[in-house]
Amino acid sequence: MFAKLTFLFRLLMLSLIIEEITSRVEITNLKCKTVNKDLAEFEYCSIKAINRTYKYVSGKFKHYKLPIKRIKVNFGLYKRFNGYKPFLYNQTVDACLFLKNQKSNPVAKYFYDFLKGVSNLNHTCPYNHDVVIEKLSTDIMNYHLTKVLAYPEGDYLLETHWTLNDIRSAVIQLYVSVF
Repeated sequence: MFAKLTFLFRLLMLSLIIEEITSRVEITNLKCKTVNKDLAEFEYCSIKAINRTYKYVSGKFKHYKLPIKRIKVNFGLYKRFNGYKPFLYNQTVDACLFLKNQKSNPVAKYFYDFLKGVSNLNHTCPYNHDVVIEKLSTDIMNYHLTKVLAYPEGDYLLETHWTLNDIRSAVIQLYVSVF
């Protein structure tokens, strides 16, 4: 009986230690570029560091020609190996169709889940307002990049190209490290 209790205690302690040894995510850089300033531009796009381990990303993309009836997003994930090389994903999504049926594209859904709780990208087209992302935190990214779909350690770049009403409008590059 004592041997069983000792074994269970050791198993419990091991599970607690393993739970503590998880990957962490750090936002290392953010670049937002407006391609067509007649159509839209970034009011702000920044990383805010609260302390050494907690950072978040916020941005506001102002639209000058509303409504936005067609949105296409090309997103590519890159990993750093002597420069950034393609890693796993590079696809273009019709965002208006995707928002109508999110189950149609599991990869786009995975990346959309990062944003849906911290942005106003929560309805189908048309968009008659600016797009705002507020406080996309390292906690949210850590959960998705280590618990939902575990990524190996390394430096990553998520690059998105936005086409609004068939006009190239913006490029966003988010750099993160998983360690």
